[in-house]
Amino acid sequence: MVRLMMILLGVDYLRARWRGVLVVGAVSAAIGAGLFIDALDGVLYFRVAPFGWLLLVEGLATLAVAWTGMGGQRTLRYVKGLAFCLTAGLILSGYRHASFILSMVFATLFLADGLLQIASAWVVRYRTWKYAVAGGVLEIAIAIFLYQPYPTHYKGTVPYCLGLALFFTGWNLLLLALRARRLGVNPAVAQGGAAALAASAVGVKGGVGARLTQTVFDGPPGDHERALTVHVWTPVGTSKAEARRQPVIDRYIAAVDRDGVISTGHAALETPENVYISLYPAVEIDRSPDEFSRLLRATAENDVPGLFQPDYATESKAWCPSTRKVRIRNYDAQRLARFWQHYRADTTYNLTHRNCSSTVSHALEAALEGATPRVWGGGWLAFVRMLATPELWVAAQVRKRGQTMAWTPGLTLDYARALSMLADPRPAGWTRAMRLVRTRLGRGLKPHGARERSGNSGDGRGAGSHGA
Repeated sequence: MVRLMMILLGVDYLRARWRGVLVVGAVSAAIGAGLFIDALDGVLYFRVAPFGWLLLVEGLATLAVAWTGMGGQRTLRYVKGLAFCLTAGLILSGYRHASFILSMVFATLFLADGLLQIASAWVVRYRTWKYAVAGGVLEIAIAIFLYQPYPTHYKGTVPYCLGLALFFTGWNLLLLALRARRLGVNPAVAQGGAAALAASAVGVKGGVGARLTQTVFDGPPGDHERALTVHVWTPVGTSKAEARRQPVIDRYIAAVDRDGVISTGHAALETPENVYISLYPAVEIDRSPDEFSRLLRATAENDVPGLFQPDYATESKAWCPSTRKVRIRNYDAQRLARFWQHYRADTTYNLTHRNCSSTVSHALEAALEGATPRVWGGGWLAFVRMLATPELWVAAQVRKRGQTMAWTPGLTLDYARALSMLADPRPAGWTRAMRLVRTRLGRGLKPHGARERSGNSGDGRGAGSHGA
């Protein structure tokens, strides 16, 4: 999540506030270490009840706005909200086996995530796969620590997990603050390669970018509005024959049709400034089941010549229109243009390491660097508002999967949707719910005669609109 915050806050914001970030990081790391050490001796000075209430409030707030998400966003919101509420319920219940249950649940989650990270890194073998394996091993070690009852007999489960979260968050913030003092380019955006480095270097002396005149948007941009567009062709939507339905797999990885042909979908990015980013292999890759596992390796032997499509009209006419679109108003056209200028110099295509989805995701990050201060201003309010937005957590989880496994059109779609809610903030879910309640109450309190006249007006509204 820290790297995603670095992207959204931008170089200028971070460099201007590195001392504050340093203090926050130091306090977070110190509190985290203290909580962890406190839980080791079996005598807990940390009171978990206030933390349980905070989890409950956060879980209920997340569930209250979960319905406003789309696709994978909505699912992740519900999962997060339910998990927080169930955890809070166990903490506050006083049930004698609550600590044991929480320990088993947390340990299993750490174990599953660690195994998944190691397996995906071993299969894909991207450039930093050894670091991902080390991270997976660390997660498995934490899982083993939580599974066994020594030395606190599961009483320290909550302080352990909270302490680890605060410590690692603080450690990352400390590293960020120390680098931000003389930061020339954003190290989070720089993961996209030399092109992202060049894009991040644009305008570093200009301070925080000009704030947008509008800070909350009722919905996605209209067709008449200037906006960046992320096009996604889903695997199921691009299958040549009828696809075999495989939940989750055909959404995020690939779809297999009745003839056994694999379709992975596609992603592209388009802006009104005539930038169109769509990387495709110059020669169709054999995606038969026998060859597909070999092609998953992000190694040099799987690099093939690629080509960039000229524009959306040409690509959609030659293939088919995109099945999903995400449009974003708040983007930096200059940084995106600089990214594109350098990125398109290399036409190499790799199915997992440098594909259409990873290209679009890196381009989107370059375009949205510094988006939060542009919409909420350069003060600490931007930092707080960003942390309070549920999509930050959603985007961080999606980004982690894309970075440690491989970017796919499904992941890019969910990532773009989450980032659109951060770059173009919508009214809070509870605000929309209150508006709906007020509207329905207002209609219910209308005089009987007014309701009759409204229902008999003959304009197609009245009772029908009430039901809507």
